[in-house]
Amino acid sequence: MNRVDADPEAPAAAPAGDPGEVAPWIVRTGQVGLGVALLAAWQLASGRLVDPFFVSSPAEVGTRLARWATDGTLLVHGSYTLRAMVAGFVIGAAAGFGTGFALGRNDLLARVLDPYITAIYCLPKIALAPLFLLWFGIGIESKIAMAAAIVFFLVFLNTFAGVRAVERIHLDAVRIMGGGRLAELRHVVLPSAAAWVMTGLKVSVPYALIGAVVSELISSNRGVGFLIGQASGLFDTAGVFAGLVVLAVAGATLNGVLKSAERRLLRWRG
Repeated sequence: MNRVDADPEAPAAAPAGDPGEVAPWIVRTGQVGLGVALLAAWQLASGRLVDPFFVSSPAEVGTRLARWATDGTLLVHGSYTLRAMVAGFVIGAAAGFGTGFALGRNDLLARVLDPYITAIYCLPKIALAPLFLLWFGIGIESKIAMAAAIVFFLVFLNTFAGVRAVERIHLDAVRIMGGGRLAELRHVVLPSAAAWVMTGLKVSVPYALIGAVVSELISSNRGVGFLIGQASGLFDTAGVFAGLVVLAVAGATLNGVLKSAERRLLRWRG
């Protein structure tokens, strides 16, 4: 048989596995290892390199969290902040999605309202906290309003951009196949905007938490923000760090829930 030389311009066979893909257990191990190393460095530096008054220590923070968990402090104040954050997130996200979707589908209305929305968006949201306190009082309502105001604009802007990013050719294809406006919304507009909306929701989670906590710091007698403010006033560094740990864990958990929901909702993208 005659030997056939390989074509030098033919593409090389693809490797069996993607060399750039890292196994999940390696990532998880690296995350845990980094966390342990940081905690160990913090514990060693406290009292040796840095005065514990300024940085406390993981041992003291852990002791404080354990005490809060056993005496009910964490449940009372944590649930208060979580309720305000979740309620504000839901209200702000629903209003932001509805407004963004409506303006994204109505060019005239979007152009008329654009300068007003931009002006309100440019206001520092922290400046609205005293106004919400005047309107809603020092109860949970002002915390919900603060979180909702922040979430609204993040979800609104992403929804508006997602709706406006729909390709005209896709809408024309639906019309050619006899589809009406409902079919356009179901098969083109909503799937196209879904990724943008989910991005807005994920970004909004920490900001909803920030809104609720900032409002608690300004005026409240409950909540994690109240605990942090109280600890700060008493120069209790361990208490401040314990409150920050609670907020970080809550934010990361809620963000993980949204990421899981995103994978389920957008699995059609492959």
